[in-house]
Amino acid sequence: MVIFDCDGVLVGGEHLSNALMAEEARKYGWPLSDEEAARIFSGGELAKIGERIAEHTGKKLPADWGLMMQKRIATMMKTEAETIDGAEKMLQDVKNLGLPIAVGSNSSGEEMEAKFSSTGLDEIIPADAIHSARDLNVPKPRPDVYLHAAANEGVKPENCIVLEDSDPGAEAARKAGMACVLLRPLDEPAPEWPGLLRISHLDQFVPLLKKIMAEQKAHETTKAS
Repeated sequence: MVIFDCDGVLVGGEHLSNALMAEEARKYGWPLSDEEAARIFSGGELAKIGERIAEHTGKKLPADWGLMMQKRIATMMKTEAETIDGAEKMLQDVKNLGLPIAVGSNSSGEEMEAKFSSTGLDEIIPADAIHSARDLNVPKPRPDVYLHAAANEGVKPENCIVLEDSDPGAEAARKAGMACVLLRPLDEPAPEWPGLLRISHLDQFVPLLKKIMAEQKAHETTKAS
């Protein structure tokens, strides 16, 4: 089974969310640029971002700040979400390999519905295969959303591979006992974890899957003989 993160892997637009977080930080007295917000907040959970803004500024944010931001992001993504280059073809190619697919993200279910419907990915990804760590209230780097996705499909964690772009997401996959492929330019730093694979573009993912599947088949053949 293949489980995908959403933002930065299938759908672009995290820069828009980070810009919104930068705007909120500045509103409460933290003079962050959009670039600084992207570095500090990328892959983070809204509640934790709100806590960090409050801690840094000494200001008390509204009790429903996270919910308000979630609604604003979902509304924004209905019109501004963009598919990551190659995502649609890659998803279809994975399905053509006969592998079930799922999504596990820190985004809310509402956000992902907006992102996938506006990009057309909802025609490829089954609605019941989309899982939100935020809605489960167990954000990455906790592994719960990935374990939940695997259990929903009836697949053991060790038979899952996760495609991620963030360190917290890769850590969640590692804690779940799943293989992980990190989508990130090869000249950028990454965790040095045993078994962590890397690609720099989505068009490299399916060939990597085919290689892994061929190696597994060869291993099983050798073991049987």
